[in-house]
Amino acid sequence: MPQQNRNFTGRSDLLEGLRRGLKSEVTAVVPFVPKALHGLGGVGKTQLAIEYAHRYRSEYDLVWWIPADQPMLVKSSLAGLARELRLPIAASAGVEDAADAVLDALRRGEPFDRWLLIFDNADDPEEMNDIVPRGPGHVLITSRNHSWQGVVDTLTVDVFRREESIEFLMKRVPRGISEEQADRLSDALGDLPLALEQAGALQVETGMSIDDYLRMLKEQTTRVLGANKPSDYPLSMTAAWALSVSQLAGRMPEAVELLRCCAFFGPEPIPRDLFDQMPEAFATGSRMGEMLADPIQVSRAIRELGRYALVRIDSENRTIHMHRLVQALLRDELDPAEYAAFRREVHLLLAATVVSYEADDNTTWPRYSGLLGHITPSQVAESRDPRIRAFALNIVRFLYSSGDFESSRELVESFIARWVADGGEDDEHVLSAQRHHAIIIRELGEIQQSFEQNQRLMVRMRQILGEDHRETLLLTNSHGADLRYRGEFAAALEHDKESLRRHQAVFRAGHRRTLRVMNNLALDYLLLGDYATARELQARTFTMQRQAESKSSTVNILSSWNGLARVVRLNGEYREACDIGQDAYEFGVQQLGAEHPWTLRVAKDLSIARRRAGLVEESLELASHTFELQTRGWGVDHPDTLASALCLANAQRAFGQTSEALELIEDITARYPRMYGDSHPFKYGCDSNYALMLRVNGDAERARVIDEAALEGYDRVLTREHHFTLTCVINLASDLATLGEVEQARMLGEDTLGKLRVLLGEDHPLTLAGAANLAIDLRVLGDDERADVLWEDTVARYTRVLGAEHPDVRVMRANQRLDFDFDPPAL
Repeated sequence: MPQQNRNFTGRSDLLEGLRRGLKSEVTAVVPFVPKALHGLGGVGKTQLAIEYAHRYRSEYDLVWWIPADQPMLVKSSLAGLARELRLPIAASAGVEDAADAVLDALRRGEPFDRWLLIFDNADDPEEMNDIVPRGPGHVLITSRNHSWQGVVDTLTVDVFRREESIEFLMKRVPRGISEEQADRLSDALGDLPLALEQAGALQVETGMSIDDYLRMLKEQTTRVLGANKPSDYPLSMTAAWALSVSQLAGRMPEAVELLRCCAFFGPEPIPRDLFDQMPEAFATGSRMGEMLADPIQVSRAIRELGRYALVRIDSENRTIHMHRLVQALLRDELDPAEYAAFRREVHLLLAATVVSYEADDNTTWPRYSGLLGHITPSQVAESRDPRIRAFALNIVRFLYSSGDFESSRELVESFIARWVADGGEDDEHVLSAQRHHAIIIRELGEIQQSFEQNQRLMVRMRQILGEDHRETLLLTNSHGADLRYRGEFAAALEHDKESLRRHQAVFRAGHRRTLRVMNNLALDYLLLGDYATARELQARTFTMQRQAESKSSTVNILSSWNGLARVVRLNGEYREACDIGQDAYEFGVQQLGAEHPWTLRVAKDLSIARRRAGLVEESLELASHTFELQTRGWGVDHPDTLASALCLANAQRAFGQTSEALELIEDITARYPRMYGDSHPFKYGCDSNYALMLRVNGDAERARVIDEAALEGYDRVLTREHHFTLTCVINLASDLATLGEVEQARMLGEDTLGKLRVLLGEDHPLTLAGAANLAIDLRVLGDDERADVLWEDTVARYTRVLGAEHPDVRVMRANQRLDFDFDPPAL
């Protein structure tokens, strides 16, 4: 929340009218209609909103300020509100889903129904109207755009009435000005609040007489008129501003340099740290470099700007604020060469402040977040400086690493368009931007588009940059994920083996980029059913990533941690998988937030581990929560949402909610081929789950048809010796047994049990489930001797592995068939 203006005066009628309008709707049945304060730049709309919030804050449980001139800032500010609403989301979580969660909570009035949101400088009603929440709380909008009329209730904010102007100046300049002089000065400045503030500041700082000020103001106005300023700049503001700058230039020219630099940032808070000493690589050739090397001079210049009311200093948050009108006036007085020079200076300052900070390191995200509001206004995309383009791509990487894929997509697409127009498609930064773009669209569920884009990009990078260039290697690693998403698991394994060889040759073995490839290679082995190799490689990778010298990001560590929990689970060690997964989940929530994509993936896998370990109720609770968050943040048609839906349906079946599970999976089954195609292993896995739900709901005939088709697909793409395939066979055998075709069920069971013992070992829970079901079929067929021997051996192993009270052990002791379902791993 911006600081209150201690010199606020007048406007009592506007404040009281605003309060009456808001109070009248507090108990209304319909949601509150937002109020918009609109008027000319410099009339004090923002200060009026600040004053209202401070004066009546006791009437609200929550007051929140939202800079609204850029969509990225709106989403980021709303996401930051999650903590205040006590939602299970950290400020560093995914921005899109966190913002949606906040809006939903505000609309419902939970946990607070007395809230006030202020959207400052919301100048595009079409873009903003859907984001503004309608609920039990209050919304204030400040805008120069009169188009808000007819959309919300509006209140026009005009210049001060003359008595308000006089009152303001008498307070602002408590000595050395009479009421008559204040009247003359107000008249000359057109009663514009921002102009009055700057005039008052100049009076305080210089002590010049009112007559001298008015004479100089008249001369300044003549110069301003000759410069043909745009019509939407108030003449009084322009003249007052120019006079303040002129006086400051005589007192401290360095401060004017800093002021002009600030004009090229956005109108949002400028982090004070941007004006620290620049690294040598950026200071060379910088017009601000020498000044910034002297912290005393910088501090003095900033204080001078504050004293002349050309900026507002927020000491508590260590930021500098400059009015957008002052920025525009400063920019417009520069010739093209100076304009370009100051814009370049801002680009250098932005890039220098994060040059040593990795964009995917969550500890650096607050620093990156503070720069977002200045990327578009400062026209970063226009720069051809390689350092600035690298910085621009780091901003993109920060956005998608923190979970804000929509904003990162919008930004990187704007960079690509601009850079291609400037230098063609073969520029290294264009190629890098396209690599980032492919990652983003894949994370958004556009699997085929990402694959095709990366295929073309791989050819171009190898031709233009070479096989072992850093960018080519980064793309090589990313393209392995494209192959996995397409279900080409064997091709992904060979691709990632070659990728690892090249990474080890170019980087060192323990380099974070090399470790990322190792993590992906472990996943390849897992997808092909080689759990022993996957476990050894995953454990080694995770151990190395946790070493400080690897400099691995939190996201990569969490991905590897979850991979370890997953492969331990698939090896049948369910309790151990719960322990590892719980640690990973707590780490994800603490470091990334509850709704970050990777935290949600860990939550889904932890729910599976709990279900396998027999903690069915806990599994269902976490699965339900995860599916809710996933759907709210990404929609249903997203790979992660589909996976969390299968997890929830499986948990519902295990808990006895079979009709609910069937209803959910019927919807999901239709979506899987649209996402992955008709011959993807995950599609067959979903079909097999659907068949299981049909059988437990009494339709074994349809279940058999679906399982047979799924098995044919599995045999074709994975072979019969794969874990996924053998799980489907177990369920098909149960379909056949239910339909009375017990001999066929026995034949499948015999063959499957032999394969499972070889693949997973005799004590793996899936192997034991196959043995338990086969014992039932043998007994039905009259082979009691074999059935008894197999049953006694299996129940003893099952009890030792899972414990006597595990649900599967109890099912077996009751001589009932065991079912196993499919859960797709994150790719």
